[in-house]
Amino acid sequence: MSFLEGLLWLTLNVYHEARSEPQIGQLAVAHVTLNRASQSKKTVEQVVTAPHQFSWTFLQKSYVPTETDAFVECLQTAMKAMTTSDFTKGATYYHRKDVHPQWASHKTYVARYGTHLFYRN
Repeated sequence: MSFLEGLLWLTLNVYHEARSEPQIGQLAVAHVTLNRASQSKKTVEQVVTAPHQFSWTFLQKSYVPTETDAFVECLQTAMKAMTTSDFTKGATYYHRKDVHPQWASHKTYVARYGTHLFYRN
């Protein structure tokens, strides 16, 4: 997979998962995606499109962004994530603060960025 393909899939993930978040929250989501790809030795596309990993990939009918300004912001965030160090301490999971998934109790809490809580194994 090329750098540009990885950037596109990372941007789409940030857009659909965190476009309403402050940049720190968007960056954290991007780093989770990159951490998963690195740890599993998969491409960003494979990580993003894996079954039931990111809700937008199976809950939405279209992957096409509809908010141009938000997409451009997420593209800038994705570029920043791909060119800066991970600050999430290796987080590979997150969820919104208002949900309480069972899997979270088996993970190590890392931090809160925006409205998401972040975890690692």
